[in-house]
Amino acid sequence: MQQRLETIAADPLILSRPQDEAALVRRLIGDTDLDEGTRDRISELAADLVRHVREKTHPTMMESFLAEYGLSTEEGIGLMCLAEALLRVPDAATIDELISDKIEPGNWMAHLGASSSNLVNTATWALMLTGKVLDDDHPGVIGVLRGAVRRVGEPVVRTAVGQAMKILGQQFVLGETIEAGVANAKALEAKGYTYSYDMLGEAARTADDAERYFQSYSHAISVIGAEARDDIRSSPGISVKLSALHPRYEGRARDRALKELKPRLIHLCQQAAEAGIGLNIDAEEANRLELSLELAEMALAEPSLKDWHGFGVVVQAYSTRAPDVIDWLIRKATAHDRRVMVRLVKGAYWDTEIKHAQVLGVSAFPVFTRKAHTDVSYLACARKLMAATDRVYAQFATHNAHTVAAIQTMGGDADTFEFQRLHGMGEALHDAMMDRFGTRCRIYAPVGAHRDLLAYLVRRLLENGANSSFVNQIVNEDLPPEVIATDPIVEARAGGPSRNPHIRKPADLFRPERANAAGLDIDDPGDREPLLQARDAFGRTQWLAAPTGVSAESETIERPTRPILNPANDNDVVGHVADATVDDVRRAIETSRAAFASWSATPAAERAAALRKAAAAYERATA
Repeated sequence: MQQRLETIAADPLILSRPQDEAALVRRLIGDTDLDEGTRDRISELAADLVRHVREKTHPTMMESFLAEYGLSTEEGIGLMCLAEALLRVPDAATIDELISDKIEPGNWMAHLGASSSNLVNTATWALMLTGKVLDDDHPGVIGVLRGAVRRVGEPVVRTAVGQAMKILGQQFVLGETIEAGVANAKALEAKGYTYSYDMLGEAARTADDAERYFQSYSHAISVIGAEARDDIRSSPGISVKLSALHPRYEGRARDRALKELKPRLIHLCQQAAEAGIGLNIDAEEANRLELSLELAEMALAEPSLKDWHGFGVVVQAYSTRAPDVIDWLIRKATAHDRRVMVRLVKGAYWDTEIKHAQVLGVSAFPVFTRKAHTDVSYLACARKLMAATDRVYAQFATHNAHTVAAIQTMGGDADTFEFQRLHGMGEALHDAMMDRFGTRCRIYAPVGAHRDLLAYLVRRLLENGANSSFVNQIVNEDLPPEVIATDPIVEARAGGPSRNPHIRKPADLFRPERANAAGLDIDDPGDREPLLQARDAFGRTQWLAAPTGVSAESETIERPTRPILNPANDNDVVGHVADATVDDVRRAIETSRAAFASWSATPAAERAAALRKAAAAYERATA
């Protein structure tokens, strides 16, 4: 325990979840090192890129879908909720009810034929048909059709929704197998693109899941390795989700996860090194950050990998700890005399992180509460990466013209970094970058069966479905290019740069009625380790418990007691308890009855204050 605390204290970022978002953003604005004149030139270049994209190309199917069904429409919100919820629905009957709830109220007719994409219009037909089928009050031909479909059965409704989602999904998957994906990549590789393959699938739930994912990654590396070139930067690569390689990839199981995951990660890295390709550890939820960093350092310290410069880590700019993570990675690369790839992304779990923090009642959000703050963080992190090219090969994942323009303006040798985009999105912008700037561009491409696509698809929809998303804005002709290319530093300063007041802090979730309970995220060492340290002060304490009216203040109790064991350690006697007798229970009931009248007559405000006082005492005594 003590050694673990000393290790964490040596890397203070692990205990640091910034409490003051405004102060952090002001610091990051300075870290970007961009004066007003430079920022004006960046915005002009970004607006020019937007105009180029609009004039020279047509939006992709996904961009058209987001333009038609963004999070600003009731139908778009319904679709996002439906797609996200389908991940957890266990049976057909519940799916039918869910579809009815989310699709029936939608005004799908208003979207029919409105998109420039035939595929989007086809999806609209499926959704409109579903909505009409579920509408019992609709007369005429639709009523007859509804009756026919009802006779055929509810599975037709599920099929219609599934087909609409499948149409979307097919635009996002490069191939159902790694062999198909590599073959399908040839066309854009001929144009100068490289690929990073992502094997679809979510976190492992069982050891069998983890083994299956491990074998899938290993096989994929073998196939991808056959396409390797002399330079890792020009070779395809692979992204690995550590949560797919272990069913207990969580802070509370840290020791086990590290022990069992390290050999698997090292094996995959050795395989990638031998093949001459890159391997990136994908970013996941904030409470897994430290586990990922510890495993990353294990890979950097591995002697058999010392001459391989293809190991990479993904950093999410929306994390308030992102700049510290960048600094940490540069320190570790220097300490182990290695060069590390760093893929900088905006982040894909924002909604989940906000709600998770509120539900737990932790002290601060792990992510920025304004999009402009995330954009500023991205620029500050990019500046750090560009200043450490001897230790870092930067990979800037973005579909945002302003971000692209800023990185280009920051300068740097084109061989020291690359841009990345998602398969099926941002094609026009990255084509323009390659033509105009001659930059390296890599496509992050999911590979796998469509049954594994939905979780990935939902993240992409939520990530890019908001009005503020560049992917959404680029196809909205009502927005001038200059508006889309607005400087995020200007936006951040306009806000103070205070946190978003519309997002309640975890502690304020139930105000003004009451304060939220002060919670703990036991998977986050920033919460867990201080609690364990405080708890350890009571490690030798022997607790004595007895019914009301029986003294437990001294070390002796005048009745039999039995030991209470730590449920996690049978050798640890926590204390002793004297069990209640029938007479003890009778007295307790009589005492309660005697107090009932006076307690009932106590004003509600006083009773509430007593409960709050008790709650506060529990919080103070947590350790």
